[in-house]
Amino acid sequence: MILGQLGIPMSNAIGMFLNQVVIHRGIPFAMKLPGANPAAAGELSKERFDAEMQLGMDDIATGRVVSADDVEAEMRRLYGA
Repeated sequence: MILGQLGIPMSNAIGMFLNQVVIHRGIPFAMKLPGANPAAAGELSKERFDAEMQLGMDDIATGRVVSADDVEAEMRRLYGA
């Protein structure tokens, strides 16, 4: 879908990627595994669940939040949805 919006056929995109592999003599972007996999809420102990909830409440209290409207506007800006 994204390639179509850019007007780039899949075969051209693959060719572009392979050219970058040659130029960079490797994968042309960082490849890392995440530090830790997020745990499902049902797998957390009560203490860990409470601690995670407190982190969220602390973010709210200090203003480290983004409104759903802002997230939606950014998604529309980036992806034209």
